[in-house]
Amino acid sequence: MNIHFYKYQGTGNDFVIIDNRTNHFSKKNTVLINKLCDRRFGIGADGLILLENSDTTDFKMVYFNADGNESTMCGNGGRCIVAFANRLGIIKNETTFNAIDGTHYATIENDVVNLQMKDVSEIKQNDSHIFLDTGSPHHVEFHNDISKIDVKNLGRAIRIGAPYFEEGTNVNFVEQINNNTFKVRTYERGVEDETLSCGTGVTAVAIAASKSKKTLSNTINIETLGGNLNVSFKIDNTIYKDIFLSGKATFVFEGNFES
Repeated sequence: MNIHFYKYQGTGNDFVIIDNRTNHFSKKNTVLINKLCDRRFGIGADGLILLENSDTTDFKMVYFNADGNESTMCGNGGRCIVAFANRLGIIKNETTFNAIDGTHYATIENDVVNLQMKDVSEIKQNDSHIFLDTGSPHHVEFHNDISKIDVKNLGRAIRIGAPYFEEGTNVNFVEQINNNTFKVRTYERGVEDETLSCGTGVTAVAIAASKSKKTLSNTINIETLGGNLNVSFKIDNTIYKDIFLSGKATFVFEGNFES
């Protein structure tokens, strides 16, 4: 089987993207998806995304973790598929598309994609962390110096421990830089390692920082290992609305893979 693919990255969070509007690629082949994402025996990526037809929006996004399993929403993946749809000529400067967590609106200009995320109303504040779902579940912890944290091992322990267990969670370690800027390192479930960036994680960090009163700004700058992202939002009582994740989404290369 010859698979034509495209490679995109958003602040170092990289994806194999396939135009599946003809439904030629099987969504059930977890072994193949895992192989395509493998950095030694495949193309290499944090996840795989299928662009498919939609009856109600411009297109549909189907996202798989690197382990081959279909997963929850991916913010950087959402920004990358918008750039991909623009490259294919499906959209111009704005779009709506369907994903597993609902319909998303986005704009694109000069490789910068502004992606609207789902509203967030449930935020669980604990003594040591904050938990919220921004399309994917996120555990957020604030620390003084995240450069010293063993993200892979500590993140893994939290990801599979109480109260998350089998379903698991993504884990974010955060350091405040100034009144509206934060650094974050993220352990992603499905990848089972630290990634250079995580879009839903960055969104979760911005909201957690606001909810815990670490910032009074509604425009938050987030520094990831792979680059900088911006999150803006409005607060309606206790609900975070009009949440936008913004940053560059970049085409890397395209090619064919013989499976």
